[in-house]
Amino acid sequence: MSDNTNLLPYKTLLSFSKNVFLAMGCPEKDAELASNVLLSADLRGVDSHGVARLIGYVRLWEAGRINPTPKVKIVHETPSTATVDGDAGLGLVVAPQAMQIAIDKAEKVGTGWVSVKNSNHYGIAGYHAMMALEHDMIGISMTNASPLVSPTFSTERLLGTNPIAMAIPAGEEPPFVADFATTTAANGKLEILQRKEEDAPVGWVQDKEGVSTTNPAALKSGGALLPLGSDRLRSSHKGYCLGSMVDILSSVLSGAGYGPWAPPFVSFLPLPEDPVGEGLGHFFGAMRVDGFRPKSEFKSHMDNWIRRFKNADTVEGQERVLIPGDPEREIQHERLTLGIPVLSPVIRDLEKVGSKFKLTL
Repeated sequence: MSDNTNLLPYKTLLSFSKNVFLAMGCPEKDAELASNVLLSADLRGVDSHGVARLIGYVRLWEAGRINPTPKVKIVHETPSTATVDGDAGLGLVVAPQAMQIAIDKAEKVGTGWVSVKNSNHYGIAGYHAMMALEHDMIGISMTNASPLVSPTFSTERLLGTNPIAMAIPAGEEPPFVADFATTTAANGKLEILQRKEEDAPVGWVQDKEGVSTTNPAALKSGGALLPLGSDRLRSSHKGYCLGSMVDILSSVLSGAGYGPWAPPFVSFLPLPEDPVGEGLGHFFGAMRVDGFRPKSEFKSHMDNWIRRFKNADTVEGQERVLIPGDPEREIQHERLTLGIPVLSPVIRDLEKVGSKFKLTL
């Protein structure tokens, strides 16, 4: 751990975050849910989406872009599908409610699919997908985001980091949990590099002319994040396609703002002058495994799948093959025991938030 990092107990950060959401006017239940979703990112090692984002939510609330008391409602549905209006609420609150609707529908008819409009940043995609696991379901979660990504061959920022997560239950083995951005790196990782005063790896960002750069602040001067793959030679067109699919399912399907019309996460940037939809969009899916084969059979074969991959021959210098979800699970165990590392600049942001609401970190 560097001198620029402090270890703080999980419960301290959880309590502080909940009190901030309460101070914003969220009901007790929503404040507790929002803080749990937010801190799940820090626990799983996704520091770019945890308490480092708290000040961003506060600023959006101050700008009148977050409704602390949303009336989340279904505006269109069939037995297996629904479109949900998040009423400009915290995505940390809207998303779990929408995922629960997908789960409830799957309980009745085998699968449930929910598209959401008029929401905000929802934390890590994996939290919502993993909600399905305790119901012996496969969970899917995705969201569009602030337009910071240039499609292959473009200098315009037209897509977000647009993550995809899938959680699949197993039997004796831990579940398979994949959670990744459709860009080479998430914007939050650039923010961390800026706080650490470190360069970005080659292939993460391009400048305003479309030339690759290692400047982690390139977005501030007209640059853009790159799709997964970084450039055409390294298959950036595949990352572009993945990000586009997320944008369409999350927002074109629901009636949210899509592409360059997605609202920015930062409060100092104006909303699009010619909106095509409402807020950010999400998309959720839940599938009962016994809708395809007996549950015990599926779980047994998932265990077999996981064990075979874990026991794969490794390249020199590597001890094992990882299963999606392994690193995050190991980090969570460590951080619950030792504490969560928080960068000094993030501590200062949290102290600013605390001062605003007369709260102590």
